[in-house]
Amino acid sequence: MKIGAKTVGAGVPVYVVAELSANHGGSIQHAAKTIQAAADAGADAIKVQTYTADTVTINCKNDYFRIGGGTVWDGAFLYDLYKQACTPWEWHAELQKTAQECGLGFFSTPFDNTAVDFLEKLNVPCHKVASFELVDIPLLRKVGSTGKPVIMSTGMASKEEVHEAVNTLRTAGCRELILLKCTSAYPADPADANLVTIPDMAVEFGCPVGISDHTPGFSVSVAAVALGACLIEKHFTLSRADGGPDSGFSLEPAEFKDLVESVRTAEKSLGRICYGGTASEEKSKVFRRSLFVVKDVKKGERFTAENVRVIRPANGLMPRELDSVLGKTATKNIAFGTPLIRDMIENAGE
Repeated sequence: MKIGAKTVGAGVPVYVVAELSANHGGSIQHAAKTIQAAADAGADAIKVQTYTADTVTINCKNDYFRIGGGTVWDGAFLYDLYKQACTPWEWHAELQKTAQECGLGFFSTPFDNTAVDFLEKLNVPCHKVASFELVDIPLLRKVGSTGKPVIMSTGMASKEEVHEAVNTLRTAGCRELILLKCTSAYPADPADANLVTIPDMAVEFGCPVGISDHTPGFSVSVAAVALGACLIEKHFTLSRADGGPDSGFSLEPAEFKDLVESVRTAEKSLGRICYGGTASEEKSKVFRRSLFVVKDVKKGERFTAENVRVIRPANGLMPRELDSVLGKTATKNIAFGTPLIRDMIENAGE
């Protein structure tokens, strides 16, 4: 999959996405500063969300539309939350330009058909499907019909629901797909991350897998890399002190930079299947164990457990030779602290 100039998927560096979401503070200038800060922190892309309160829900104040369940938004009505959090559509083109000038990919999560059409006019390189919209089959058909690559979060979804969503996208025309392991809680508990699902998803659904990470910090994201995650999506803010619906589970610039650096270290450490010493280990081999004379031995004297031991360093015979050495005699006088080698042993080849 290509997002802007970069390839995303297995076998290439992990793609790190800074999620702007509601962290624009109601100001396009603040949003632009946030995008620049994400670029400075090492992000590969910025992601926004394309909806209005009216495209997501209705302005109804009965209990069906009041948020509960122990979330950071408890007590708020859906319409009011989305009205506060949405990124105005008239900002998108300017934010896209800002991202491109910063060298970042720019894409979005559409929440209805009109948002898909709008983003297509901006010629975004791909579309994101949010976890909560994974079950919106009509929307998935619309997204898939664009033929664009799709990134889809899978929070809350059963295996059967993911299969239905994947099949819907592919049947509609999606040819490139990345799934994201996701825990749809805000913030999410690392104990609920279940990262070992990542390699299983890659096999089950036949596509690359990444993570949309709502846990505090970034340890979970780095751990996901070790399990094969090809993309990390993390909420980003200039400062959690600014407040806002998503600030509590967003990373600040210095933290995001640490995330990127840790991810780069983690992916380097994966390396390749390798047995035996690396070039950097060669100088350490001298500190292995070997056979040394630990008490002066005279010519003709027998080697015993008292005058030969397996110790560090590795200048003498290998430790496996000990049993064959004991009982044999010395061919010469050998001083304490001398590595035992074959020509010091009578009949050493027998």
